[in-house]
Amino acid sequence: MNTAIHEQQVFDLAPVAMWIEDFSGVKALFDRWRAEGVEDIRAYLTEDLSRAAACSAAIRVLQVNRRTLELFEAADQDELIANLGTVFRDDMLTTHIEELAQLWDGKREFSSNAVNYTLSGRRLDIQLRGSILPGHEEKMDRLLLTTEDVTAREEARRREQEQRRYADGIFEHSPVSLWVEDFSTIKRLLEGVREQGINDFRVFTDVHPEFVRQCMSEIRVIRVNNATLDLFRAPDRHTLLQRQQEIFRDDMEQHFREQLIELWDGNLSHSREVLNYALDGTERHVLLQFSVFPGHEEDWSLVQVSLTDITARKKAEAYLEYLGKHDVLTKLYNRAFYTDEMNRLDRKPLRPVSAIVIDLNGLKETNDSLGHEAGDNMLRRLGEVLKEAVPQPNCAARIGGDEFAILMPGSGWLEAAALVENIRKLLKINNQFYSDAPLEIALGVAVSEPGESMESVVGRADYLMYVQKREYYAEKRKEAARNVNAA
Repeated sequence: MNTAIHEQQVFDLAPVAMWIEDFSGVKALFDRWRAEGVEDIRAYLTEDLSRAAACSAAIRVLQVNRRTLELFEAADQDELIANLGTVFRDDMLTTHIEELAQLWDGKREFSSNAVNYTLSGRRLDIQLRGSILPGHEEKMDRLLLTTEDVTAREEARRREQEQRRYADGIFEHSPVSLWVEDFSTIKRLLEGVREQGINDFRVFTDVHPEFVRQCMSEIRVIRVNNATLDLFRAPDRHTLLQRQQEIFRDDMEQHFREQLIELWDGNLSHSREVLNYALDGTERHVLLQFSVFPGHEEDWSLVQVSLTDITARKKAEAYLEYLGKHDVLTKLYNRAFYTDEMNRLDRKPLRPVSAIVIDLNGLKETNDSLGHEAGDNMLRRLGEVLKEAVPQPNCAARIGGDEFAILMPGSGWLEAAALVENIRKLLKINNQFYSDAPLEIALGVAVSEPGESMESVVGRADYLMYVQKREYYAEKRKEAARNVNAA
């Protein structure tokens, strides 16, 4: 068979789209531009895309094979050539610049990725390769080009990029603090302990707390999201990572120890509530959720830690707990807590226990004459005095409208007398600031006898308080009578 005929058949039947083109017109433009002093062809063509268009127009298509016609949906070569404006359009000139630049640089071969279109308008991602045929290097009048359809590959790549952007978007804009970390070194450390024959890891960490600290130091942070910076008041990621010791401190080591125990037991996903700190020093109560990424169970090289801010919830819980034990007006303990404390002291063998019962004199008269706001202010002031005067573990509580009680576990007459003196001293100072509305109290003190119940002790103190209260009002009545007689 004639060699030329055989080569023609190979060309025509090749499974890849092939073109024979004449670039001699491009060569002529190159020669002219070189003579004009052009050196940077990329900048020259980019500056004015009409120059690249002139190069494109100077190319003559000499021959295409059957696969080219099929790919671009052309009936024959004439139809394809007549519609090259449909095939090569949009940003084709931009990619064409790189092909021209490679030829300008003296390369015999060039390649690029481009977008073409079929005659029906369907988009094609192509891998273009071109080569000057031997013997045509001077004139560039014969080039072989192949256009490989890589649309499926590029669509898959674009889908992957889109999925990555979507995943990145979810990560970066999640309202929850997210950390991606590498725990692979920690896994190796745990395996090393296991190889030593250690079975009870909790006991091991009790004996070797330095192992927990070593594991903490081996956490490698790969990435954090924007919510993490907001949560911990960090200006940027670098600052956050440099100042982690300010965030994870105090009892964080104990929490991390529990995480290690979970991992030792094979629990690769777990959660717990922990206390962290923002870089401005404020507390951050968070729900920490730890999970090893699927596919990384063998090495723990990718784990995700999410931190949900539950500070508001914890504050609400603490406030509700506070309300359950405290009187809102005076900030002292309330009657419910006082009752629980009485029962607790009855069950405990600790003796003696002193009880002080206090009643605010004149509250009803103040409410009747000046209003309840004035009366509430008196109660608040007495609460401030008692809160200042009564140290822990003693308990000061408001147990009625104008009645207060102090329980002093382990204290006898000497301690009770000292506390009463301190109360009266602070009350005197408070009255100096409110000379127009001085506080006056009736007070009774009792110290437990062996075997005596708390109810009995408080009853004796209550009785003595009422003795003082009766004396107070008796004196008030006498004073009122003297004023009437004097008038």
